Amino acid sequence: MPTQLGIHHGVVDRVLAQAGLPKVERTRLASIIDPYLPFIIETLHEFPRLTAARLYEMAKQRGFRGGSSQFRQRISELRPRQLPEAYLRLKTLPGEQAQVDWGHFSHIQIGNAKRPLMAFVMVLSWSRQIFLQFYLNQQMENFLRGHVGAFEAWQGLPKILLYDNLKSAVLERQGQAIRFHPTLLDLASHYRFNPRAAAPARGNEKGRVERAIRYIRDNFFAGRHYQSVEDLNRQANDWCQGVSIDRRCPENADLTVREAFFLQEQPSLLALPDTPFNTREQKQVKASKTPYVRFDLNDYSIPHQQVQKQLTVNACLKRVRIIDGETLIAEHPRSFGKGEQIENEQHINALWLAKTNAKIHRGQDRLSQVSPLAKSFYNRALNVVTPLGKSATKYWPFSLTKTCAWYSVTFL
Repeated sequence: MPTQLGIHHGVVDRVLAQAGLPKVERTRLASIIDPYLPFIIETLHEFPRLTAARLYEMAKQRGFRGGSSQFRQRISELRPRQLPEAYLRLKTLPGEQAQVDWGHFSHIQIGNAKRPLMAFVMVLSWSRQIFLQFYLNQQMENFLRGHVGAFEAWQGLPKILLYDNLKSAVLERQGQAIRFHPTLLDLASHYRFNPRAAAPARGNEKGRVERAIRYIRDNFFAGRHYQSVEDLNRQANDWCQGVSIDRRCPENADLTVREAFFLQEQPSLLALPDTPFNTREQKQVKASKTPYVRFDLNDYSIPHQQVQKQLTVNACLKRVRIIDGETLIAEHPRSFGKGEQIENEQHINALWLAKTNAKIHRGQDRLSQVSPLAKSFYNRALNVVTPLGKSATKYWPFSLTKTCAWYSVTFL
C-alpha cells in the first residue's frame, strides 16, 4: 500500500495508529547487524543506560562494518523500556499544608541595573488560595518577607510548609536526613509551623505550587504592563483577590477558591503571633576614605567623622539605615539601581566646610611659622577692604619672608 500511495510506510503506520487500528507487522529483511544482536541484547540487559555510540564502538571491535545511523536506529528498538511510574493522588486536609517555591519571570531594568524578577509563590494545598509577591532577587531576606506577607494576607498559616530543595530552605540532605537553613528554622519556631522538604526529583509532591506558577505565567503575567515592581505587586494583589480566588476549587468543584478558603480552610489555620518576624537585612560594611558606604551596588553617604570605621547597614525594601554600634548615624531611601550615590546634603556640606576651614588654617599656619610679623600682618589686613585671602595671594610670587618684609616697610 505505501508503494501504491507513493508515501512512506511510517506515515501509514502513524495514520493507522491515530485511527486506533493495529500496526501492520512487516517481514524484517536480513541485516548485517543481525549476527551482533545476541551480544547487543546481552550487553543492554547488563547495562541498560549504555549509549548507542559506545555500543557501536564495541560492535566495530567485533567486526561490524555497517554505518552508525542504522546501528543507532536498531539500538533504539532493542533498548529496554523503563516502566512508567504511577503516582498516588496526594490528599490534604484544610489548614494542613502549603507549598512554597520561586518562579523566575525574566528581568527588569532599574537605572543602570538589570535585576532578576523573581516571584515568591505560596499556595494552600486544599483550597488552592495563592499568595504572589515579586522581588528583585531570591535571597533569604526576600524569602522571609514572602512568608510574612502570605501569613498576614491569610490572617493565619498552615501547620506544614513544603519546600523544594532550594538553598534558602535545605542546606544539605542525605536520604531522609535533612539539614534545614537555620534562619528558616528560626522563622518556623516563631510561627510554630513544621518545615518539610519534598523528595528530590519528585515533582508530584509539590505539584500544586508548580501548577500555580504555570497558572500565574499564563493567566497573570502574560501580556501585562507595569511601571515598577511596586506597580506589579499591586496588580498581583488585585489578581489574587479577584480573578484567582474566584476560580473553581480543584478539591471541590461545587465551591470557588474564595468559598473554600473563607468557609473551610481559614478557620483551620494557625493563629499569628503578636509580632511579625524580623525581615530586615543586616550587613557589616567598612567605610573607606570617602564618606560613603557601599550596599547592594550603591553608595550611601555618612557623616565624615565616621570614615575608616566598621559600620552596620540595616535595611528594608524602602529605607537604608547606617548604624555605628547602637547609634543611628544616617538614614536614606533605598535605591535598586547600580552605581548611584544616595547623599544627605548635610553630610556633604559638613565635609566641604571642614575642608575649606582646614585649607585657610593651613595657609595661615605656614605663614606664621616663617615670620614673627605674620600675626600683625593678618590683624592689619582685617581692617582693609581687601579680603584676607587676597592680601596674602596678591604678593604670593614673592617668598613668604619677602611678603612679611614688604609688610614691615609699608605699614610700619
